[in-house]
Formats: sequence, C-alpha cells, structure tokens
Amino acid sequence: MQLTIELAAAYTEMPLTYLRQEYPNHIMHVLNSADDVLSPRAMHPVFYGCYDWHSAVHGYWLLLRCAKLYPSLPTHDKITAIFDEHFTPELMAQETAYFQVGGRASFERPYGFGWILGLAQELAESHHPRAAIWHAAMQPLTLEIRKRLMEYLSKLTYPIRVGTHYNTAFALALAIDYARAAKDTELETAIVQASQRYYGKDVDYPAHYEPGGDEYISAALTEALLMSKVLDATAYPAWFNQFLPQIDKVERLMQPAQVSDRTDPKIAHLDGLNLSRVWSMKHIARHLPSDHPAQAALAGAVQRHLQASLDHVVGSHYSGGHWLASFALLALEG
Repeated sequence: MQLTIELAAAYTEMPLTYLRQEYPNHIMHVLNSADDVLSPRAMHPVFYGCYDWHSAVHGYWLLLRCAKLYPSLPTHDKITAIFDEHFTPELMAQETAYFQVGGRASFERPYGFGWILGLAQELAESHHPRAAIWHAAMQPLTLEIRKRLMEYLSKLTYPIRVGTHYNTAFALALAIDYARAAKDTELETAIVQASQRYYGKDVDYPAHYEPGGDEYISAALTEALLMSKVLDATAYPAWFNQFLPQIDKVERLMQPAQVSDRTDPKIAHLDGLNLSRVWSMKHIARHLPSDHPAQAALAGAVQRHLQASLDHVVGSHYSGGHWLASFALLALEG
C-alpha cells in the first residue's frame, strides 16, 4: 500500500473542505468573562475549522506535505489559496494572543503544541514559492508554543501515557523533529533529557491492556517511537528489548482495533489508532537490527492495521473525516 498522487489529492480535498467549515465545532475554551463568549472563528481566525483546533493545524500540515511530495498535485492552487487566506501576520497575531490570556496555559497542551511545531517544520522545509511568507507569518505563534513546551517540560514530573490528546510521547516525537530541523539545540536537549527521565527506565510495558475504547494513539508504540529518536543505534535495541519483550505475543497490540461505529466521534478514534500504530511500527522496525525477532511480527502487523482502516479514510463520516487523512499520511509515508 503506497501513497499515490491520486490518493494524496483525495486526502488534500478533505482539509480543503473542512478547514473552512466552522460547525460543528468542539471547543475547549476558558471563559474569563462574558466577553469571552465567542464563535470558533472569532477566537481562532486561522484554526477554526476541522471540528477542533489541533485537527485544523494538522490539516494544514497535510496540505503542505502532500504538495511537497507531489509538486504536480491537482489541488495545488487550492492549497495556495487557503494558505494565502489564513496565514497572514494579522490572523496569526490573533492566534498567538489567544494563548497569552490568563487561564489558558493548558490549552492544546501538548498535542496541539506538537502539531504546531510539526507544521512550522513543514513550512520551513516546503518548496512552495510562498512558503517563506507563510512561515514568517506563523513565527510568533511557533515561538510562543516553543516557549510553552519548554515551560511544560520543566514542571511535568510524570509523563502522561493515555492514548489520546494528552499523551506526552506523541507530542515530543513531533517536537524533537522540529528542534533538530530548526537546529534548536536548547529545545532538543530539553526533549532528550525529559524523554530519558520519563521513559529511560521503563521495562515490561503492559501493552496487553491496549487499546482503550476511544484511543487513537498507542501509548506503548508511541513511546517506543519517541525513544527511537532519542537513543542511539546501540542503546535503542537494548532499551526496546526491556520495554516490550516478546512483542509478537502481545495479541491486542499486534491485531488492529475493531471499529464498531464510524459515525461516533470517540469510537472513530480507533481507525486513527490503527493508522498511528503503523507509523510507530515502521519507525521502530527501522531502528532495530534487521535480524531482530520483532521484525517479522511488526511487518505482519503493519499490513493488518493498514487493511483494517486505510480504506475508511476517504469518504468517511465527519467524525473521522476531519482528521483521519493526516494519520493515513503518517502511516503510508512512515
């Protein structure tokens, strides 16, 4: 299963539609007074679509990523237009200001933080002739999020291991790639040290408890993905062997989750879980020796998970359609 230009075009049509769709909208918004009773677009003039703020962020990431992979993408002009419309200094200043209001320290932390940095990295690496303009417009928001992530890591005593938005490892996996691409050694060092502090001594992870009924991230596999970026080629296999010994015998990790109702916003998360597992498994396999006993199990699991959920992305109900294409892209690219 590969990402073709036809599939990339179909994926981009999804955020191109939903990034301008304000409702339905799931907002997480602290009201400090009656003046804060605002519409999604009034609060977030850039990231108001796609049902929630973070999905809008990675919707833009998907557009840039597909445009980079396929410069002749038939949706190229639509992508340019939507970025020109939203990635302006004025609108990004409003997005940045939202974070600077009292009581909003935890807004989109850490999932949205990770995706903002992933989007900033994609803008910096884009070959689009207007990407530098969009990147500059977003820079104040990027720096605000970077600062907030640094502050968060300085006080987060324990990692959050849930399979949803608050998962620490997922955000750090995106953020460390940004830090390295931006040559931000201070941020990279903070992430490496935090990751080693949170996860370096983990052994015998209870992966047989996965999945939870509304998860779209595997806490076990995402942690292993992050540590593959943190540890060197010698240290990582040894850590993995202690963390997930006999992974091939963890049936509930190796078999895809069953999705009983793709119109339910929470149960639809399980398609995302299957796809994000593929992303993690591919990265893990690349950082293990070719003769490692986990290789065959991971390869088989990758195919099963793709078969279970990939065909349910394009044309999916809005419960999954507003975000699943980004996870499908991670799975196919990874």
